Amino acid sequence: MEKFLTITLKESNSSMHKIAKSVAVVLITLAATACSSKQGEDPAMTKSSPEVLYSQARTSMELGNYSKAVRSLEALDSRFPFGPHKTQVQLDLIYAYYKLDDPASGIANIDRFIRLNPTHKDIDYVYYMRGLVNMQSDRYLFHDMLNIDRSDRDPKAAQDAFNDFDRLIKSYPNSKYAADAQKRMQHLKNRLALYSIKVAEYYIKMNAWSAAAIRAQSVLETYPGTPSTEKALEIMSTAYGELGQEKLKDHVLMVMKANYPNNKLVTK
Repeated sequence: MEKFLTITLKESNSSMHKIAKSVAVVLITLAATACSSKQGEDPAMTKSSPEVLYSQARTSMELGNYSKAVRSLEALDSRFPFGPHKTQVQLDLIYAYYKLDDPASGIANIDRFIRLNPTHKDIDYVYYMRGLVNMQSDRYLFHDMLNIDRSDRDPKAAQDAFNDFDRLIKSYPNSKYAADAQKRMQHLKNRLALYSIKVAEYYIKMNAWSAAAIRAQSVLETYPGTPSTEKALEIMSTAYGELGQEKLKDHVLMVMKANYPNNKLVTK
C-alpha cells in the first residue's frame, strides 16, 4: 500500500508546477471577466446624478421592469449610500427583490434595513415584507402549478414567516399591515400543522407509536383549530391503541365524538 501513497520530490515539483499553472490561468480568466464586466457597465448609470438614477428606478418599477429597477437602485445604494433617497432606495430594493422572486437578496436587504434603521417610521412594513419574502421562499412554484402536495418539505421558511407576522402584530398592533398578517398567519398555521401530521404519519409507518402520538398531540397544542386537528386525533387514537393505552384512547375517542361525530372511528 505504501508505494501508492509515496510521492517523489520530482513528482511533487511537477504537480506543484501544474497547480501553479492552473491557478495562473484561473486568475487571468477572472481578471479578464472583471474587465469585460466593467466595460459592459452602462456609462449613463455610472455618471448619472442620484435624482436621475432614482427617477429611472421608479419608472422601471412602475413599468414592472424590476430587473432594471434593481440595477438603478443598486447603483444608487453603492454610489450614494448617504444620498437623499438612501432609506427609500433600500425599501424599494426590498420590494423589487420580492417581485423578482429572489428571497435570499430580499432577506439580506431586509435584515440590513432593520439593523441600520430600527426606529424607522416604516419598520412595520419591513417586518411585513420579511414575512412575505419568507412565505415566498417556502412556496414551490412548479409544485403549485402541477398541483403536487409537498406539505412534507422543510417548514423553516414557513415558521420564520409566521414569527415575522407574529412580531409585527405584537409590536405594531395598529399597523395597516396587521390584518393581512393575521390572515397569513392562519394559512401558515395550517401549513405547519399539516407538516407535523406528515411527520406523525411517517412515525406510524416506522411503528414508532409513541413518537407518532406525541407529534399528533403537538398539533392540538400548538396549532389548535386547524383542519389537521381531526387527523391528529385519529393518529393519537391509533397510536394509543397500539401502545395498549386504552384510557387515553377512550378519551381521544370521546373528544372526537363531541367534535367530529361523523368520523369513521366513532361511528363503528
